[in-house]
Amino acid sequence: MASRLARLARRPVAALFLVRSSRPVRQFSYQIFPVGSDHVKSTRPLGKLLPNASPYQLWSRSFSSEDGESADAVVPFMGESITDGTLATFLKKPGDRVEQDEPIAQIETDKVTIDVNSPLSGVIEKLTASEGDTVTPGTKIAVISKSDAPASDTHVAPSEEKSEKVTPKEPLEEKPVKVESPKVEKPKPVAPAPPSKTSPTEPQLPPKDRERRVPMPRLRKRVATRLKDSQNTFALLTTFNEVDMTNLMKLRSDYKDEFQKKHGVKLGLMSGFVKGAVTALQNQPVVNAVIDGDDIIYRDYVDISIAVGTPKGLVVPVLRNVEQMGFADIEKKINELAKKANEGTISIDEMAGGTFTISNGGVYGSLISTPIINPPQSAILGMHSIVPRPVVIDGSVVSRPMMYLALTYDHRLIDGREAVFFLRRIKDVVEDPRRLLLDI
Repeated sequence: MASRLARLARRPVAALFLVRSSRPVRQFSYQIFPVGSDHVKSTRPLGKLLPNASPYQLWSRSFSSEDGESADAVVPFMGESITDGTLATFLKKPGDRVEQDEPIAQIETDKVTIDVNSPLSGVIEKLTASEGDTVTPGTKIAVISKSDAPASDTHVAPSEEKSEKVTPKEPLEEKPVKVESPKVEKPKPVAPAPPSKTSPTEPQLPPKDRERRVPMPRLRKRVATRLKDSQNTFALLTTFNEVDMTNLMKLRSDYKDEFQKKHGVKLGLMSGFVKGAVTALQNQPVVNAVIDGDDIIYRDYVDISIAVGTPKGLVVPVLRNVEQMGFADIEKKINELAKKANEGTISIDEMAGGTFTISNGGVYGSLISTPIINPPQSAILGMHSIVPRPVVIDGSVVSRPMMYLALTYDHRLIDGREAVFFLRRIKDVVEDPRRLLLDI
């Protein structure tokens, strides 16, 4: 083996490089392409050339013998919990010029949409997969060539690579045509039509040409599965309260300009509710806990998931260690994660975990709702729209900006007493933000 590699090393070769792997590998394949000769391919135990516990794999890069250097565009690693995805769309077509690291396709997974980037600058020679295919990490979807023109056998997908053999047709022999005199058939008696079984009052179904059937996106499938699992697993119960937003809105109005000037971000209402939820979770730690088999896991940290509606579906990025964050930190992180979610660039790690969820349906005008728990959490807070309503203050009826709050919780773990105290704590903090400063 060593002498064989030594002989080949004296000849110019295309490329040979190491790629880091996340797991130790016992076997590897190497390919050496000497210039002007057939390639040599072999597989050997990794321990003879590299240490047994080495985290490296030997990969080779293929070259085109006639059209110049080329490389394969493959599906990248999509996350620890994601094994496959759907090839949603191609952003480029054969013959298009692409730059290195430019997205050429999008893979839709259960959680996020991932771009497949071009490995080099060049021209898309051909596509080797079709839109709608299920792909796994490492699947080749396109070939990129450094040449200025695509190959003549450019195609859209392997399914379209069909060759047809044309066989010469033999001349047909003319046969004499026999002319037969037409036979006259007697008319048959017409049987009366059976009575119609459709009653005059039976509803008529709409025609099928007015319906459209489209595949459900993977993200929507995942959301549907998780929500249904939540209903089937948890003993869901929702408690309500209403909060007077006067003082929090006044605080925002008085200091919004100074806040933005100092911190570079607008002061919103969401940070007040997040801070209120943190103090409520610390006062009622069972709401921050979760059932795991026959055990209860209490979390001594607060990671709050913020539900964000995107054009492709609902995602829940996570604010981590919120108990250590101030108003400005919360507003900055919410804006950052919301922007990534709407642009489709949010990562799996930014949505993993979470001990409690806040959903703000008020941005869409929702007056009241019963949110569904985000597994494996045990509770979720629902915020709603702010509406002026008449309330009684010191014996007088006045108009105040009011919001309904809803807390859905797992009644297997959380009793009504803890749930009501939790929601009451948020109400007290929002109605009098000075409580946060004095910690009362």
